[in-house]
Amino acid sequence: MRRRVWLGGAGVLSAAGMGSAMYKISPAFWHQFAREMGRPIASVSHRPRTQHWSDRGLYATWLGHSSVLMKIDGFTVITDPVLNDRVGLSLGPLTLGIKRLTEPALAVRQLPHVDLILLSHAHMDHLDLPTIRALESRKTTVITAARTRDLLRYRRFREIRELGWGETVRVGPLQIRGCEVNHWGARMRTDVWRGYNGYLIEGDRHRVLFAGDTANTDAFRKLRTTRAIDLGIFPIGAYNPWVRFHCTPEQAWSMGNDARVERFIPVHHQTFLLGREPTLEPIERFLTAAGADSRRIVMQRIGQEVKV
Repeated sequence: MRRRVWLGGAGVLSAAGMGSAMYKISPAFWHQFAREMGRPIASVSHRPRTQHWSDRGLYATWLGHSSVLMKIDGFTVITDPVLNDRVGLSLGPLTLGIKRLTEPALAVRQLPHVDLILLSHAHMDHLDLPTIRALESRKTTVITAARTRDLLRYRRFREIRELGWGETVRVGPLQIRGCEVNHWGARMRTDVWRGYNGYLIEGDRHRVLFAGDTANTDAFRKLRTTRAIDLGIFPIGAYNPWVRFHCTPEQAWSMGNDARVERFIPVHHQTFLLGREPTLEPIERFLTAAGADSRRIVMQRIGQEVKV
């Protein structure tokens, strides 16, 4: 429950009132917040060169956490953009929340124009309002989970579309399908009606699966067809002790294979302290699960990029 409180926040009447309420509910949050105050954010060892991406082919880079920037035959997509130092409850210039371990591979100002933002669910480490507001553009479309559009400023984007499981929408050259995952969508603990998604992204030549946040499920088997998925973006971290809500690395590998994923980008690790496992344990276990097929894991570190 503690992580749900940290990322979901609480009702806010004032900064002091909110802080007092949060401390009573979760003193562990404040202990972590205090420990992180003086900790520096590490630099990334890889910087993607998106200026060299052409308008033909599938390119992708991992920016950190669940944020993946892609260019699919000239159309630019970003998943769950979270590019600030902290994620949590924003109170003016202050964010009450957890601090990054490693900086994002690109800052907002370094991103190319984004045609499509995909938001998997309303948790604050996936739907980060400061980052989204920095990306607002009348030329950008947002696709988000059911009953989450109210969190965004409608008139600042070209369009905001909500998708439920099995629903599809066409944006530019891509068809986007909402996919079932095993998670939950509440942002403020009580708004349990909010949806939560993965997304299947299909163009004329490429298919990408963004699994969002998920615990173990056999739902990805429904996506398996004779046409393989070129790239699967799967979460692999924060399973200890949250395995009811986040899959283990071994489960992520299995679910991707259920969907017939050819190449994997493992995400949701090395960015925030969300679980009790050591920072590099998720990627080490994921590589072990892949065994002789580890070449299919095309990224292991933030900032790496791939061309398919």
